[in-house]
Amino acid sequence: MLAKKISRNAFFYRTVFPAMWFGFLFVFLGIALFATPRRPPLPLFIPPLVMLPLGFVLFRKLVGDVVDEVWDCGDHLIVKRGDRQETVAFSNIMNVNATVLVNPPRITLRLVHPGRFGAEIAFLAPRPPFMNPFARNALADQLIERAHAARSPA
Repeated sequence: MLAKKISRNAFFYRTVFPAMWFGFLFVFLGIALFATPRRPPLPLFIPPLVMLPLGFVLFRKLVGDVVDEVWDCGDHLIVKRGDRQETVAFSNIMNVNATVLVNPPRITLRLVHPGRFGAEIAFLAPRPPFMNPFARNALADQLIERAHAARSPA
């Protein structure tokens, strides 16, 4: 079986979007500090100062741990992040979890035996053609079935 990529590119969500978020906040703070002729009012600083740590925590939680690529090779998955790579057998997958009502959608694989990327591997799932936020993730269901079949005695 040929390898098939089952993940989305995480570059935008891990790099570009946080840079835009924090860049906008710093530009807003800079304008508030230097564009007013006298001392700017304190309420002008509260929203960006709240959004800075909130954005940091959200980016770390939602996309900080996602891998770059996941390839389906039939009986195993190849997981890549940067120049590191790991092969994950379906028999080593204990649980598959897919997020609901979260953008970008993610799938997390919990492993029986932790590997190079730890006990959990998260990746960005491809979007379904017609986005129903309450529908089950078809890829996650397929991964659950294949992991269960690999762990079950024949």
